Amino acid sequence: MTTEEHTSAAATAIIGQRVLPGMERAYEAWQEDLNAAAARYPGFLGAEISPPTPLQPDWVVVYRFDSVAHLQAWTNSATRQAYLDTGAAYFDGPATQQIVSSGTRSPDPLVTVVVTHRVHPDHVDDFLDWQQRMEQEESRFEGFRGTELFRPIAGLQEEWTTLYRFDSAEHLDAWLTSRRRQEVLAEGEKFSDFGLRTIDNSFGSWFAFGDDGKEAPPPSETRTSLAVWVGLYPTVVLLTLALVPLRMPLWIGLLVGNLLSSFLMSFLTMPYYVNPLLGRWLRPPRDEPPVRSNLRGLGVIAVVMTFWAAVFYLVTVRFWTLP
Repeated sequence: MTTEEHTSAAATAIIGQRVLPGMERAYEAWQEDLNAAAARYPGFLGAEISPPTPLQPDWVVVYRFDSVAHLQAWTNSATRQAYLDTGAAYFDGPATQQIVSSGTRSPDPLVTVVVTHRVHPDHVDDFLDWQQRMEQEESRFEGFRGTELFRPIAGLQEEWTTLYRFDSAEHLDAWLTSRRRQEVLAEGEKFSDFGLRTIDNSFGSWFAFGDDGKEAPPPSETRTSLAVWVGLYPTVVLLTLALVPLRMPLWIGLLVGNLLSSFLMSFLTMPYYVNPLLGRWLRPPRDEPPVRSNLRGLGVIAVVMTFWAAVFYLVTVRFWTLP
C-alpha cells in the first residue's frame, strides 16, 4: 500500500452525480461543455465521462490536473460555479467528490473502487492498521490488482481515500459480497461511515462489454489497436469512395470524412463487424491457451485485411481510377 502526500504531484478529482430521469442527454451535453471549459485552465491534463452502469448508478467524471493547486483553482473557479448553477436543473441530488494526489495516472483501466473515510486524528493509527488488514484480505481474492491509500489534502478534502482495483466486475463483486469482507468491516466498526464508488473501464462503447452483455476487462492495448485497424481501414476507404463524387476540397473532405467515420465506427463498424469477428480473440475464454488464441486471432486479421486490400485494389485500380 502506498500513501501520496506531495502537493506537487498530479491530482485527480472523481465526481459522481445522479441525473434526473429523462435529462441524461442534456446533462451529458452540459458536462462536455464544462469539460471544455476546464481544458482552458492551467495544468489541465484530461477529463473523462462515464455513464451509469450496473455497478455504479451515478454518472462519474474524472478530472486530471498536473498539481493540486491547479485542480483547486479549477474546482473553486467562478467559471465552474456558473456551470454548476446552470446544470442544477439536471441533478438528482448533490454530487460527491473525491480528490487524490498521485504521481501516477489513476484510476487505471481496471475496475476501480473509490472508498472515502472521515477519520478522527486520534484514530489514524488504528485506521491504518485496519486498512492493512483489509488489503491483506482483498489480495487473497481472484482478480485483485492493488490498493492505494491517499491522505486528506488540506484545504481541499478532509477524507482519507482508498483506491482498490480488480481485473473484472465479476471479481470485484465477489469481493464486495464476500463474508470475509463483512467480517473485516465489522472489525473496523468505528470507521463504518464511508462512501464507496465504482469506476469501470471506459474505452467508449467499443470494447466495454463482453458477449453476454456484462462488463468485462479491456483487451490489451495491442489487441485494441489491431481491432480498431480492422474496422477503420474499410470504413475510411468506403467513405472516401462515397465522398469522391462530391469533389470537396481536401481539408473539407477530411473534416467530413473523419466525422462520419467516428460515428460509423462507434455505432456500426465496431459493434456489428469487429466485435463479432474478433470477440473471441479480444476476450478469450479462460481455459483457452494464449498461443492458440493469438494464432487464431492474428490469422483472422490477416485473412480479413488481405480480403479488403484485394477488394479495394480491384475497385480503385482495375475498375475505377479515383479523380
